[in-house]
Amino acid sequence: MYTTTQPENQISTDAIKVWRISNIIQDVIALIVLIGLLWTGIHFAWFHWIIVILWILLGLTPVDVIWSIGIQPVLLHKYWRYGITEEFVQLKHGIFEQKYTVIPMTKIQYVEATQGPLLKKYGLYTIKIGTMRSSHEIPALPEAEAFVLRENIAERAKLKEAE
Repeated sequence: MYTTTQPENQISTDAIKVWRISNIIQDVIALIVLIGLLWTGIHFAWFHWIIVILWILLGLTPVDVIWSIGIQPVLLHKYWRYGITEEFVQLKHGIFEQKYTVIPMTKIQYVEATQGPLLKKYGLYTIKIGTMRSSHEIPALPEAEAFVLRENIAERAKLKEAE
């Protein structure tokens, strides 16, 4: 039987810091590539319209930086929710388009906790829930909560940890 309760659990507030650092790294790489292309275009006399487009992209960079570092991480954190019941894992997220996913426990094939370098710095994990058709993630959970959640889902889905 489907449940109508909305997921209420939030991810860690440290997720905002992790997403900001990640976005800064991406923006710096994009800026270096853009400046490199602009220099190359001017140095090798590319078509004028290519140089104009590169200048426009360079001009839009501050807007992208404001969005990706200042606004987007806060909104992502605000709208990320998850919930676990006896029969379902519920995920709800999205800034402009809300995505609500209900995963039946009977369909779950694996659940794992992963941690990259930025998540490790803040003691966070991402829980990956796999079904035959797709994979879903609950990002940026504190270590203790992530492992309890992983075990809880595995127990309810009747999964056994490979040793």
